[in-house]
Order: sequence, then structure tokens, then C-alpha cells
Amino acid sequence: MSAILDLSLGCMDSISRKRWHLAFATIYSSRAFSHFYPPSNTYKKVVPENCIIDVALAPHLFPDVENSSLTRLVKDKSLDQLVKLGGVEGLVSALKTNAEHGIHADAGDVSRRQEAFGMNTYRRPPTKGFFSFVMEAFKDPTILILLVCAGLSLGFGMKEDGPKEGWYDGGSIFVAVFLVISVSAISNFRQGRQFDKLSKVSNNIQVEVVRNRKRQHISVFEIVVGDVVCLKIGDQVPADGLFLEGHSLQIDESSMTGESDYVEVDHEKNPFLFSGTKVADGYAKFLVISVGMNTTWGEMMSSISQDSGEETPLQVRLNKLTSSIGKIGLAVAFLVLVVLLVRFFTGNTKDEDGKTEYTGSKTKVDDIINGVVGIIAAAVTIVVVAIPEGLPLAVTLTLAYSMKRMMADQAMVRKLSACETMGSATTICTDKTGTLTMNKMKVTKFCLGHETVEERNFASIASSIIELFHQAVGLNTTGSVYKPDSGSELEFSGSPTEKAILSWAVLELNMDMDELKRSSKLLNVEAFNSEKKRSGILMKKNGDNSMHVHWKGAAEMIIAMCSHYYDSLGNMNALDDTEREKLNQLVQGMAASSLRCIAFAHKQVSEHEFDDEKAKLKDNSLTLLGIVGIKDPCRPGVRKAVQDCQHAGVKVKMITGDNIFTAKAIATECGILRIDQDMDGAVVEGVEFRNYTPEERMEKVDKICVMARSSPFDKLLMVQCLKQKGHVVAVTGDGTNDAPALKEADIGLSMGIQGTEVAKESSDIVILDDNFASVATVLKWGRCVYNNIQKFIQFQLTVNVAALVINFVAAISAGEVPLTAVQLLWVNLIMDTLGALALATEQPTAELMDKRPVGRTEPLISNIMWRNLIAQALYQIVVLLTLQFRGEAIFNVDEKLKDTLIFNTFVLCQVFNEFNARKLEKKNVFEGIHKNKLFLGIIGVTIILQVVMVEFLKKFADTERLNWGQWGACVGIAVLSWPIGFVVKYIPVPEKPLFSILKWQNLKNII
Repeated sequence: MSAILDLSLGCMDSISRKRWHLAFATIYSSRAFSHFYPPSNTYKKVVPENCIIDVALAPHLFPDVENSSLTRLVKDKSLDQLVKLGGVEGLVSALKTNAEHGIHADAGDVSRRQEAFGMNTYRRPPTKGFFSFVMEAFKDPTILILLVCAGLSLGFGMKEDGPKEGWYDGGSIFVAVFLVISVSAISNFRQGRQFDKLSKVSNNIQVEVVRNRKRQHISVFEIVVGDVVCLKIGDQVPADGLFLEGHSLQIDESSMTGESDYVEVDHEKNPFLFSGTKVADGYAKFLVISVGMNTTWGEMMSSISQDSGEETPLQVRLNKLTSSIGKIGLAVAFLVLVVLLVRFFTGNTKDEDGKTEYTGSKTKVDDIINGVVGIIAAAVTIVVVAIPEGLPLAVTLTLAYSMKRMMADQAMVRKLSACETMGSATTICTDKTGTLTMNKMKVTKFCLGHETVEERNFASIASSIIELFHQAVGLNTTGSVYKPDSGSELEFSGSPTEKAILSWAVLELNMDMDELKRSSKLLNVEAFNSEKKRSGILMKKNGDNSMHVHWKGAAEMIIAMCSHYYDSLGNMNALDDTEREKLNQLVQGMAASSLRCIAFAHKQVSEHEFDDEKAKLKDNSLTLLGIVGIKDPCRPGVRKAVQDCQHAGVKVKMITGDNIFTAKAIATECGILRIDQDMDGAVVEGVEFRNYTPEERMEKVDKICVMARSSPFDKLLMVQCLKQKGHVVAVTGDGTNDAPALKEADIGLSMGIQGTEVAKESSDIVILDDNFASVATVLKWGRCVYNNIQKFIQFQLTVNVAALVINFVAAISAGEVPLTAVQLLWVNLIMDTLGALALATEQPTAELMDKRPVGRTEPLISNIMWRNLIAQALYQIVVLLTLQFRGEAIFNVDEKLKDTLIFNTFVLCQVFNEFNARKLEKKNVFEGIHKNKLFLGIIGVTIILQVVMVEFLKKFADTERLNWGQWGACVGIAVLSWPIGFVVKYIPVPEKPLFSILKWQNLKNII
């Protein structure tokens, strides 16, 4: 059996290789015997992800071809090797496929091909494990200092009080640090897994193949060697292969070679196609001969790790803010350290028994070191609390959460920064077809000359005109018609426009695609693109060898190329200025009824005019065949979505390739244009906008609502103008030529259904259902992300300010810190991680769309936030300092119990202030709280853990148990933050940012 096996397992030793040979022999033998028995439907194939096996199967399966020779063929671009293998036709035969009908595609056929030649997947580098995130957390210098302090405290404590009692102080810090590190590592680990899942979804593109005579869409991962794949402009080549048939195929190989020039692919000179390259022009079918790790693209992608550590602009700003606050905290901690050390060494500090801690030479060295370590731990802990490392975590959490929820709302985020940037969008430039409309097209009107032909009168049309229409529709198309053997309904494939025209020609004009292709030969093709807005063919009839040119495209452009037109009787009439004007008015009338107008033109040419089949097609003095009007109804709910955006202060502009009358009608139907609106300057054509001077464009761009007959360059020009005027621009696009505008925009939104792979790769967010309503949802989510971050900043800065001031004042005046290292680490855990989880996962609300856009330059911390956090911080400082200096007298308790009251009140103040942080402006902070189960759960968990800390972890948390009255007092003080938050929101604040008023430019840049 080993003679027919070639297993290449680079990662295995000889013993493992022998085992694999034996395993394969067993499997192969069992498969041979299995043919005697009926197949079982319960068998499920399991493929190991990270094991690549190169197998040359038994000669009777694929006797004339080896996997290794196929792999080298494309990589080397070897025409000589291709000839030795019998050319493309020889390989088609050797791979047991059919150039026209594809593979059989039954389960056994696909399975055998995957075993023989591999699957179309590539091995990814291993993702970061949980332990690596733990190690990253340990790199924080403050954590390391705390661990050193904990170690020293543990050592001296155990030496002084024995192992049974002496481990509490140091051990408590160890446990607290472990909790902080664990929660941080778990959050980052989960976020990394989330990005991995999204990456798999984004890589799972759909590819059109021919299998068993039928065109169908399958996952790129399901492609096998022998498949016949259909390519069109904007597609990514999904595997290595050889050109079968097509026209004007230009490939962008820059992703592989770095060369920007397009490469022409044809039968003779260069039939080789590389996986990962893009189709720049034309269309084709190709034969797949290498997949997955056997392709250069697979090898390259397996060495590239997916980095989910992208820093968004908001995270960069927050890192600056964190750094600035950290410096202030460091300064305060240093002052506290100096003051406490001075007081310790001057004999002004006392231990728990009331004895002076330092008495000069009488004090033991162990006691001195223990006292100093405690002071350093307290100072370092102040730094830990002061540095709001929860801010970047909050951004990560809210982005990861919103990305997951946006997937459910039909939007897949490709770039993290788009989530937050979308919240600042001021203008959305949207396509029409498929985004504002349903992209379900149907021919509803047919005109020959000036006459509209009703459906029941098609039989009266001259047979010569019908024949020309069959040629014009059936040959000048990238679509296809599939006739099932079972006699069920015909299936049409292609773009929605192509499918509409093909179904009309087949069902109404009785066109037979198979007969048409047998009776004619296609000689040359000029493929459609969004700049030319037309496509043309040169064909020869097999019967009389007559040659014909056919053009199809935008009605007014095709009419401009014509000098004559046919009537329904087949008569050719001159197209003078009067007749041309009548036709143009006919087109305008159809367009005003929201119809997309497509015209067909024809010309018979002599053979000597086309000695070179690749010569440019004749595009003048044509004869107009007819015009069809295609209806594409507006999407349900699109008008409300447009109104929601406009209500939110976001301008919606429609940029379309349709003519100006169709564009006006659709824009009015969708609510982009109002019936009573001044149309002067609101609706322009692309050529008009293009020909403005730069000054005129800048002056008029804000007023433009609709741009018709636009090219991709016009869209790019509009985006550039809007950005220069300070707008944050979101752009939708689906075509390859939309890529420059999608990249130039602040947020590029590509279409998941109609969008090409080039457009998707150039975009930041993919709208999975191509629906404008989903664009409006993305806008709402973007605002939600920004709003959630602001809520958390307000909450955390309140804690930072209060903790710093209380510890600093107490240290300076009393020579002690009321909150111990363990207690401050617990507060840090509450506000950094649990607080971030609670506030960063708020869902978008309707009121987010009542505000104007934030724009580029507005500060992260608004005046409203300053008002709220200063009020709460002042209240907490006053209350807690009162407890610090008068608490023993007020509650008639000792110092240890007083410190517990301060700690408990401080934590409960943060818990109740989390409710205040839910709404920055609204006075009712409880609105919609029942919908956020996670928020309520975290509040509940925090309170339960606080009770445990105070009542049951006396040694660990350095606390004393409180009675019911003392608990009531703590809750009563904390709950007062609600009415304070309510009253404070009545205080008006200036619109101008606080630091602009104070002219503190440096701080303004940071926040």
C-alpha cells in the first residue's frame, strides 16, 4: 500500500509517519470495501485544523496527475509544464471535471478531491493563550511593586507573628493583586477570542462556481481542485488555477508581487491565476488546480498573525488622559510617602496597641522594615487607584460588546476605530441600488421606438427584431440561465439587473440561451464598468457568418450613440433631432416613475472591419433596438431610517449612477428630497460637479442632496470636499471602483450581498443585508459606544478624585491612610473592571438620535460631565473627611471601626454613583434599567462581595463587623448621591468647553 502513498508531514518524526501510512492504508481499504454496502447518512467527517497532509491517491482515482506537479505549475508559471500535462484540456480530463458543467459535486466526489489535494484552508499561527495575557498584566510596574511589598510584608509578618497570624497583611495584598490580574487577563482573553470569531466570519466569502451544470454560490473554504469558478470585476481569486474562458480579464497581482500594473490573463500567453489576487476588469471562468496550503497565498497567510490589538483614536486619547492622571497620582503618592516616612522616623506614628512605632535605636530592624514596607505599599496603592487603567479596558469592552451586537443588527465591523468614528458622523453618502432600494428588479416597461409595447402584444413584433433582442440580451450578459432536468422553474444568475433582463427575455420573448450559444460565436467583449455605464460584444452567426455589434447600457448614453431606430415592424427609421428629443422625453418620463432605463443598440459590420478580434468595438451610427424600464422598489422602512438620521443632525446624500430623473424620484420617495424643497443646487449630475472650480465645489457641496450619473471619481471628489469642510463622512459602496472613496471616507461602509471583495477590503464596516436602515443602526451604535465611554470616564474620575484627596489630606494631617492597600485594590477592582462591564454594555437608546453629531474636535470630557463628577466628588470628599476627623465622636466607635465605616461608605458611594453615571443629562437615571440585566447583576455582585469583605473577611480586608445601624448610616450617606445627582442636572453649563474658557490649551488637547 505504501507504494501508492506520498504523505508529506513536515512536523512528524519517522515513527509518526509510519503510523500515518498505516492509518491511511486502513482507511483506504475500508473505503474500498464500503462500496459493497449502502452509504450511511450518519457519517460525519472530522478534519483536523492544523494538520496538512499531501497525498497522491491511488492511480485508478487520478492516475494522470500529481498534487506536487499541480502546485508547481502555477507557482512557476510554466507553459512548458502545462503542455506536458496536455494543456488545460488535458488537466480538465485528468481531474475528472468538465470545463462547462463543472464537477459532479456529490458528497463522495468532493470528499475524494479534498483527500487527494487538500482543503481550501490555511493554517493560522496559534492565537495568544490565557497565560500570555496573565504575563502581560504582570508587566505593569505598579503591580510588580505591590507584589514586592506583599512579599516583604508576608515575610516579616510571618517572622514576627508566626505563620498562623503573620500571613494576613502580605497574603491579603497577594490575593487582591491576583484578583485584579485575573479579571484583567480574562477580559482581554475573551476579547481576543471575540476578534478571532469575527475574523473567521469576515474571511468566509461566497464564491460562484459551476457544479453539475448549475451555477451556485459556495463558501471559499468548500472549493476543491477541479472546480470551475466564475470571476467578475472586484472578485478575489479564491485558489490557484488556469484560465478556461472569458473576456478582457485583467488581474491585480499587487497583493502577491507588489507590482501595481494589471496583468492580462488569456489562453495563449498567460493562463495562470493566483489565489488572493483581484479581478480588475473583465470576467472569466477558471479551473482550480491548487488549494489551501498548496498555494502561495496560503503559505503567506499562514505566517501572518491576526492582530486584534489595534488601538483606536479614542483609545489613544484615553491613554494620554490615563498618563496625565497617573502623573498627578504619582505626585500625590510621592508626597504621601514622604510625609508618612517623616512622621514614622520622627516617632509620630503609633501601632494598633497605641505604642510609638519608631523609638530610635531601640526599634528592631524587622519592625523598621515592616513599617516602611507598609508605608510604601500604601503609597503604591494610591498610584494604583489614581491611574485609571480601566479607561482603555472600558473602550475594549464596549467595542467588543458593540461589535458582537452589531453583527446581530446586520453590520460586521472590520476596523475597530469605525465603531467610535461612526458616532461622530455628520454626513452619510449612500448608493441607491440595493441600499435605498430592494435590489429586486423586474422589467415593467418595454419600448420600441416611441411606442410602448404591452405584454400581450409581443407576438406582433417582427421576428427579425426578436432575434436581435435575443442576441443583445443572451450574449451581452454576465448572467446565465439554468434549466433543471426535473422540469422545475428556470434559475437565473448574475447581478439583479442582469437577472431581470434575462428573465424577461426568456419568459416574455421566448429566448433559448442554449440554442443561441450553439448558433453564434462570441468574438470580443467590452465588459461593463461604472465609469462607461455600458457593455458591448462582437458576435458572428454560424449560419451566414454575418457579424454584429451589440451594445447595452444607460438609455441616454446608448441613444447618443445611435443614428437610427427600429419600430415594432422591423423598419429602420432615421433618428433626427426631433425624434431624439422625443426618445429622451420618453426616457425622462420612465425615469420620473422610478424606473431604471436600459437601452439596446445594434449594428451589422463587415468582416474586414474586424481583422483583429480585439479591435475596439464600433460605438457610433448604431441602430436603437429598444428600451426597457426596470422597477426596483424602495426598501420598507428606508424613509424612516433617513428621517432618523436627519433628525440626528446627519445629512444624507444619495450618489447614484442612474439618470437625474430616476434619482430625483427615488430620493423623494426615500425622504432625502422634500417635495417643497428648492431643487436649485440640491440635485446635480456627476459631470456638472466634476466641472465646477474647486471654490464652487466647496461652496455648493453642502447643499447637494442628490448626485446622479456619477462616476466613482465624482464620489471620491465629494468625500474629499466634505472632509475639507470639517465633516465626518460615512460612505457606502459596493463596486471595485468605489474603493478609493471608501478608503478616503472617515467610515467606509461596503455592501455584504452586492459588494465586491475589493470594496469590502477597502471598507471599515460591512453592511450584511445591504440595507440603509442598517446604516442608521450603525450610526446609533457608534453614538452608543462614545456615550458609554463618557459614562465610564465620569464614574471613574469621580472615584479617582475622591480617593486621591481623602488619602492625601488624611496622610498630611493625621499621618495615616484611612484606606488600606487591600481596600484600595478592592475599590480599584470595582471601578476598573466591574464598573467598565456595567457601564460599557449599555444598549443604544432612542434619545441618542436626538443629539447633534459630536464632530471631530469636541472634548472627550464635556462640561456636563465636569459638572456631574465635581458635584459627586465634592460630596464624597466632604462626607469621608468628616468621618475621618469626627467619625469616632459621631458614631461613638474606635479608630478601627471608624476606618471600616469610611471604607464601606466610600464603596457604597461608588455603587450608587454608578446609577448616576448611566445618564449624563437625563434626570431619571433608572429609565430602561430593567433591560440591562448585566448592570443589575454587577451591582448585586458588588454589594454581596462588599458585605462579605466587611462582615466575614476581617483579617483579609482589615475591617470590623458593623451593626445594622452602622450599615443603615453607610447606605443613607451613599444614597444621598441620587438626589444630589438629580438636583445638579438643573445647573446650566456653557456650551464652550471648560478648558477653552480657561485657555488651558495643553489640557484641552488631552481631554
